[in-house]
Amino acid sequence: MQRWLAVSVLGFAALRPLAADSAAVLPFLNKTANAPNLDWIGESIPETLREAFGMTGIMTLDRNEVQEAYRRLSLRQGIALTEASVMKIGEALDAEHVVYGSFEFTRPASGALTSGSLHVTARVLDRRRMRASPEFSETGALEDLGTIEAHLAWRALTLIAPTMAPAEAEFRSLRTQVRIDAEENYIRGLLARSSEQKEKYFTQAARLDPHFAHACYQLGQVYYQRKDYKQAVVWLDKVGLGDIHSHEASFLLGLARYQTGDFKGAQQTFQMIAAAVPLSEVFNNVGAAESRANLSQAAIEDFHRALVGDANDPVYRFNLGYALWKKGDFSAAAESFRALLELSPGDPSAPSLLARCLKKQGPRASQDPRLDNLERLKTNFEERAYMQLKSLLAPATPKSDRP
Repeated sequence: MQRWLAVSVLGFAALRPLAADSAAVLPFLNKTANAPNLDWIGESIPETLREAFGMTGIMTLDRNEVQEAYRRLSLRQGIALTEASVMKIGEALDAEHVVYGSFEFTRPASGALTSGSLHVTARVLDRRRMRASPEFSETGALEDLGTIEAHLAWRALTLIAPTMAPAEAEFRSLRTQVRIDAEENYIRGLLARSSEQKEKYFTQAARLDPHFAHACYQLGQVYYQRKDYKQAVVWLDKVGLGDIHSHEASFLLGLARYQTGDFKGAQQTFQMIAAAVPLSEVFNNVGAAESRANLSQAAIEDFHRALVGDANDPVYRFNLGYALWKKGDFSAAAESFRALLELSPGDPSAPSLLARCLKKQGPRASQDPRLDNLERLKTNFEERAYMQLKSLLAPATPKSDRP
């Protein structure tokens, strides 16, 4: 099955197959006898590998997508997979490569977890060549899990995309070391089902390692979903620009600042993202913040930029018409509202605003509080689709025959 990418970015509409360099990393099987409390390591390894692949430009399926593939195929996590099952998961996800493996912890005579030996094995299934790599492994102390995972990730990277793999010393320098107890709490937070449990584990991870940006990002998400926007701002603001989640965190930070009434802060945050990822939803939100701050002309310009990417999006059409109406450009506003009603005849606000445009009644003449603050935000952030398209448009690099 060939998976296709449908995107429209800054006027470029495309329906193209995904880039060949895509990978899925499956949970690693815990083969340690009677040690379910170590299951979190089986999720920690894939998280590290996904981050490593993402840093080098390989499109990686996230944890939720992998879980959905297991569900669709009626496969239970925590059991050994046959190569045929791994192949089916790769097909379901349309990933060119699938990384899978297991780990085992050998306790010392004392039974302590702070010593002993952790042995991790992995293989990479190449769906294009219909074969799996030889098994490769790493062994070390449990407290050295971060180092074990980093070396394993680098070796997997050299198998999947050898031309994209940096020297190992350079690769190690790209990653920030995290305390193992902070990593354990972070992974347990990802696995937790309730918002309260997630908050507990992520907070503990951030307390143990204050520079752990992943935990701050997840806490920001927890608070944003609860509509506790002030706390969301506190945590999302801690995610640095170098983190793999930095753009997603900044987008959510802009939304949270907007919801707290910090329109200037929201504007600046969205503008920063737009410089790196010029997506229509980002320009729309810049414009919404500018409109709330009464920067009418700037808002109109950014809503126009959003429309360049998708002229048929009702949100962009409404926001442009609304900003033009607020400015008093009734003719242009009416044109935008008519176009909106063709796209979305049931829009709840467009008919009354169009009627006011035709009567040349602006906000002051209307004096209707129901017409205040109607700007519409976009909460989706399609960075991965943008990066996939960018990768597809980039000059092709020769493929290595290295297995």
